[in-house]
Formats: sequence, structure tokens, C-alpha cells
Amino acid sequence: MGSHVNIEATFDVVVVGAGHAGTEAAVAAARLGARVAIVTSALETIGQMSCNPAIGGVAKGTVVREVDALGGIMGRATDLATLQFRMLNRGKGPAVWAPRAQCDRGLYRRAVRSLLEEHATLATIQGTVARLLIDEGSVVGIETLEGRRFGASCVVLTTGTFLRGRIHIGTETKLAGGRAGEPPAVHLAEQLESLGLQVARFKTGTPPRIDGRSVDYSRLERQESEIEAFDYSWSHFWDSPRRAGETTRHPRQLPCWITFAGDEAKAVVRENIGRSAMYGGAIGSRGPRYCPSVEDKILRFPDAERHQIFLEPEGHDTHELYVNGLSTSLPVDVQLRMLHAVPGLESARMTRAGYAIEYDYYPPTQLDATLQLRALSGLFFAGQINGTTGYEEAAGQGVVAGYNAALRARGETPLILGRSSSYIGVLVDDLVTRGVDEPYRLFTSRSEFRLTVRQDNALRRLAPVALERGAFDEREARVVERRMTEEDRSRDLAERTSIRPEQAAPVLAAAGSAPLAHSMKVVEVAKRQGVSLLDLLRAAEIAELPAAEAAVTAELEIKYGGYFERERAQAEKMQRLDAFPLGGGIPYGEMRSLSMEARQKLLALTPATLAQASRIPGVSPSDLQNLVLEIERRRARASG
Repeated sequence: MGSHVNIEATFDVVVVGAGHAGTEAAVAAARLGARVAIVTSALETIGQMSCNPAIGGVAKGTVVREVDALGGIMGRATDLATLQFRMLNRGKGPAVWAPRAQCDRGLYRRAVRSLLEEHATLATIQGTVARLLIDEGSVVGIETLEGRRFGASCVVLTTGTFLRGRIHIGTETKLAGGRAGEPPAVHLAEQLESLGLQVARFKTGTPPRIDGRSVDYSRLERQESEIEAFDYSWSHFWDSPRRAGETTRHPRQLPCWITFAGDEAKAVVRENIGRSAMYGGAIGSRGPRYCPSVEDKILRFPDAERHQIFLEPEGHDTHELYVNGLSTSLPVDVQLRMLHAVPGLESARMTRAGYAIEYDYYPPTQLDATLQLRALSGLFFAGQINGTTGYEEAAGQGVVAGYNAALRARGETPLILGRSSSYIGVLVDDLVTRGVDEPYRLFTSRSEFRLTVRQDNALRRLAPVALERGAFDEREARVVERRMTEEDRSRDLAERTSIRPEQAAPVLAAAGSAPLAHSMKVVEVAKRQGVSLLDLLRAAEIAELPAAEAAVTAELEIKYGGYFERERAQAEKMQRLDAFPLGGGIPYGEMRSLSMEARQKLLALTPATLAQASRIPGVSPSDLQNLVLEIERRRARASG
């Protein structure tokens, strides 16, 4: 840029985009004391749920709680907007429980905006960013299409599907758009490509929406909410923790409905597959394997008898339903025929057609572990721009990018979350070391530490990180301390309290467990499968029961302590590898003891630690051993 002429205002961090990644990045930076601006093309769409009106799920629910533990807003907004809550995997035991909530889109959007505006150092600005301002190899601000310029020490790009976004409905309808009804970001995409960044294309899609008044509910299976059991965020109840049996203050709950696409609907899709944008040649880019279109399902799983469909409410102020399971890029007339072939939807009125959207992303191996672009200092990427899919994955990246942008602006040590401490750490490490060849989605199987990295203990794992960086105010710090105290008290009560056979009998009978022969400490009885610690404490007539969720964490530590200890020992081993630094400037190309592939990958990705190097595809265990020898030999020569 060369000068600061016509700069309207200067911030520590400017965030471009106000979806799930952008809002989390802005709040994270503001919590660390940074002066932040979040710039979006329409302030009314801050926190927009562009696809499914749901937050959480397997692995994803844990990420929401991790974001929450770091001071993020996704969990808080979800609690203020939840229409229906389900704890997935409830039959498998609390170690693998996974929270998922359906949200009122309007309430969620308003909650996000109000949570943003709680931060005095965070400004919201309406405008479409046209280009980055760059000076001597560093980003120094942004300029909007409207001609406004804002200076910044760091910029976080969270552009979602807007970079050269193109909407497809069938093979003939193509619309330029970042999402339905909103224009794409073309100027910024062209500038990023001109900077020499590697760019690629992915696609994602949405299903049609229908008018719930046109549905025959007598043919559907009803699914009720379980909201009485859960809050997403730890932050709402300042005065005292929620006790067992207490309810929460959520919006009025609504049911979801279950139906299926059977032979008739499948036949409609097969007969018109050539008119699908994905299968008719209009789109060549890859979509998310684990959130497939209905066309993908029917072609990839031809022997499946039927495919489940969930009808999910969009909000209290509308009868509109989201048809989860029928994501499609078929023409409108075919979508209508497909809907009418689904039991209960024979007379359904389609309020919005489904569509596929194709967009630019930037392979994330171009980023370092802070999510900063290696080629351009001060520029961070978060969300779908990195080739991920999902609100929760976007939010996790947003927190990491926001923290690190603020820390860089303050000249402080960056935040890098390890794989052993969080799913967010797994997500970021996978992206920057392994890259993506399809839209990336988190699964429990991606983590080596899924027993000790759970949804129930996110606060204990990550709140210390937020406290150390000064992200919580005094009141929040007291709430965190109270929650930790409740967990410790739960364990202490279990160890100190004895329970008589007649007291334990109903609890054990309900769990199908053998009765006690004599009085025992609660901690010993709670080790039995299916036996609830909280139920035992209640049966033992404890006057003041611990907070329900704190008791769950204590129970898991009691039941699975041996497994947890083994996993924590593995985590310590990984941390020792993380303690072996590599950093930049290492001449990997000269290390002939390494394979050619290892030298090329290490030069391209410049891992920060030996642990990160170990996860790069193409770097073998023998390469790692030789790398340690090479590094230690060179360091010995340098110090000698």
C-alpha cells in the first residue's frame, strides 16, 4: 500500500465475513483485548445458518463445547435458540455421548449478533471487501467495493462459499451467488489468485424446504426433544450451578419428524440423473462424502431399501421445514416429484428449491499451525475457505484464527492446540499437515485421544488456556472455578459416602446389576456399567447433590480411569515429540538420509515440531529417526 492515505479507521484485527468462523474469530480476538472490526456484506445475515438449522452431532458437539470453553459464542447462541435437543449415542454410555440441537434460525442469528455487540472493542461494518491492502509482504488492511479503507495489523478471511460462488439447479440453471439471494465475492478471489496462492474448487449443497402445513404428519414418526437434560454452554447460570432435576430456560421445544425416500422417490432420481448438475456435467468439483446428495446416495448405495429423511423445524415464526436427507442439484420440477414420492409429503408445497453451490477454497497446507498464511504475513484463513464443511468445524477454526490474530497484533506467543487436548487441535493439525482432497469433516475416529477428549470435560481441558490468555472476565472465571469445584466435589462425595444394600437396590435393579451384599463406598459401586453416580448419591440421601454435568464427568473418570490413564500416557509421549522443535530454515533438501518424498514434503510444509512432521503423509518412521539424527548433528556443530 505504501501509505495510510484515506484510511477511515485502524484496528488490530479485521475479520472478513460474519458466518460461524467469522463471528468466533471476532469474539476471540476481542476477548484478548484487540480492537476488532467484522466486515460483512449484510449486517442482517450475521450468524446466518445457511444450510441445516442444527448445531452439533458426533465429534461436532464436542467442538461446540470446546469453542465454548475458549470463550466462543456458538454454544451460548444455541442455548438461546434451541427448538429441539438430542443427546446422540445415549445407548452407548456417556463417554461417547454427542449433543445435537435444532435451532430457530431467526433466534440464533439475533443471539449471535447480540453476543458480538456485548464486546465494546468489536465494531460491525457493512461492506463487501474488494481487496486486501498489502505493504512489503504483509497485510495492512482491507478496502471495500464501496471505497472504504480500514487498516489492520492482521486480517482473518472467513468467506465461506462466497469466493466466486456459483449456484446450480439442474444442468441449465446457473446463478452467480455466495448463497441463495446473495452475490459472490469475485474481486477478492481474483486478487488472492493473483498473489500466487494455490486455489481449487469444492461444492456443497442444500435440500429443498417445504411448508409444514402441507405435510401429512399421520404418516411420520415423531421425535421429541430431550432439552431437560442439557445446556450447551457453561456460561448462563452465574449464581449457582444447575442441580439434578432442574430445568433450563430455553425456547418452547418442537418435535422433528422422520420419514424416508423409498422405491418411488429413488425411481424419480434415477430416471432424471442426467439432469442433475452433479451428474449431468455442470459441476466437476468434489463434494462432501459424508453429507452426500440424494443423487449420490441412490447411485452409491443401490441396494439400500430406503434412505431416512428428517423434517426439521426452521423456527417458531414459520411453518417451514428443512428436509434433511434430500440435498440435491436436480431441476425444480424433479425436486417436486421427488418430494411427492416421500411418505407424508404427497401434497407438500416446496417453499425453496434445493441447489448445489461451487466455490473457491485454498488448500490449507499453505497455512501454518496458527492458521496464518505462510506466503503473506498477517493474513489468516478460517472456515470453508480452508476446504472444510460444517458450522462447527468453521467455528473451531475461527477461534484459533481469532486468538492468533490478536496475539500476533500484540506481539505475544501464538496459541497452538495439540491433538491430545482437543478436537479443534486435531482439525487444525489435519488441515495444515495433511491437507484435503474432499470437504473435510470431523469424526471421532480422526482423534487418537477420543476417550479423554470428550464433550463433558471440554471446560476442564480448555478453560485454563482461555484464563491464561485473559479471555474471561472475573465473573466468568468464577463460574469456571465453580464448575471445576463441582467436579472435584462429585468425586470426593463418591469416595467418602457409603451406601447400604437397601439404598442401592433400586438403582442396581434398574441397571440390571447384582445387589450389594453389604455397605460399600459409592465410588466402588459407580464403577459398574450402567450405574449412575448421581443416582447412587441421591439414593444415599446426600443433602445437596452436585451439578448434573459435573457428576457425569466424575462418573466417567471413576468408571474408565484405567483406560484414561493409558490414553494420557500416549498423550504425554506425543507431547514429548511436540517438544522437539523444528521450525523454519532447516535445509531438508540437503539431508540425503531422508527419502526424496520426505525431503519434498518437509520443505513444502515446514512442520513446527517432530510430532507434526510424523503426521505428514510420505514421512516414514525411518525418515523421522534420521531427521532427529540430522538435526541433532547440525545443532551440535552449530553450538561447537
